[in-house]
Amino acid sequence: MGVSQLADVPLFHGLSDTTLDQLSALLRHRKYGRGEVVFLRGDPGVNLCIVNSGRIKLTVTSESQGREVAFALMGPHDVFGELALLDGEPRSADAVAVEPTELLLLSRDEFMQFIHAHPEIALALLADLGRRLRRDLQILQDATFLDVTARVARVVLNLAERQEDGSLCTPATTQSNLAALAMTTRETLNQSLHTLAQQDLLRWEGRRVRVLDQTGLRRRIY
Repeated sequence: MGVSQLADVPLFHGLSDTTLDQLSALLRHRKYGRGEVVFLRGDPGVNLCIVNSGRIKLTVTSESQGREVAFALMGPHDVFGELALLDGEPRSADAVAVEPTELLLLSRDEFMQFIHAHPEIALALLADLGRRLRRDLQILQDATFLDVTARVARVVLNLAERQEDGSLCTPATTQSNLAALAMTTRETLNQSLHTLAQQDLLRWEGRRVRVLDQTGLRRRIY
């Protein structure tokens, strides 16, 4: 990831090209295949992770039931793994590549030295942690107050990206990943997707979900 690409990482917005060039020299590249584990819950936090390409799923799994709940799907320019670096505690979730992925890794010592040298990063970190707290609160509210179909609608809208033709479509993924993000089973996910498709709100296309009616899908949530 060059200087211009690092500038697109929200955590590093506002840093000079010289500073970004210094940061780039510290980063190590690591590739992961689909399904490969980046780290597991309970592992020590040794690296800050920046997604250069591909996607990473952050999940927690019930030890008693084996049920997986995904709370984030990280894509290019997203940063994760910083919490364990800041508080020195073990990793709080599993991170798994859902497609071939390249990460840029910054060791804990270098990350802390970088923050000390550039305290403006600390403010960006606080803003990022605030956004994640809001995300986690939204997940809690959805699990408490929304039915499964509404949660599926929310997940699809959160993942959907604007295409060149102007349409909205999720990245390629599996029904298992969508089910984990919607906090449900794959079977129930299929029922909800079928219901929303019958209402002409979305369409499953291969490994993607195409949004047909963004307003109608949003109404299904509220």
